[in-house]
Amino acid sequence: MPLNSRSFLLKQEPNWLENRQGTRHVLPESVQSWTYEPGSLTQRLRDYYGNAVAVKLLFHRWRPPFLNERRLLQVPGQRWCLTREVLLQAHAKPLILARTIIPEQTIKGLHRDLSHLGTRPLGEVIFSYPKLERQQMDIVATEPNIWTQAAINLAGIHQTVWGRRTVYVIAEHAMLVSEFFLPEVLNL
Repeated sequence: MPLNSRSFLLKQEPNWLENRQGTRHVLPESVQSWTYEPGSLTQRLRDYYGNAVAVKLLFHRWRPPFLNERRLLQVPGQRWCLTREVLLQAHAKPLILARTIIPEQTIKGLHRDLSHLGTRPLGEVIFSYPKLERQQMDIVATEPNIWTQAAINLAGIHQTVWGRRTVYVIAEHAMLVSEFFLPEVLNL
């Protein structure tokens, strides 16, 4: 992977669609359940798999976000953000791919070291904040051609993968979390 890469997972930014009234009804039922999960996806996985849920850190670098990510977070074009990409898995089964974009001002403003999570799930940290807000959610159905070969090999991507991305705000500090639901998780 080139050092200037914006992502380990994606060759290009997905074509996200704003979650509007009625969108839920066009999603497969198994996708609806995960897309509209109000709590932490990690906690939902732990409720099913227990301590077998693990986070594999794939990418953790300061990089410029994709254009649409910058716009959503209102980050100027010359600013870099912390980009963190992980695979959530259990019993060596890939379940969820996640991409988080955290602006520098969010890391500084929350006085928590979000830049050094390692293999700790982001959800454990952000869902502990009493004033966590979801400001916007978008959905996507991705085709294999937007994924890097490394992601395809790692997660066994050979079909459409559904995802959601959410702007979370804590004490007026925003971050963007994109989660992609792999076939194994949709069977739960």
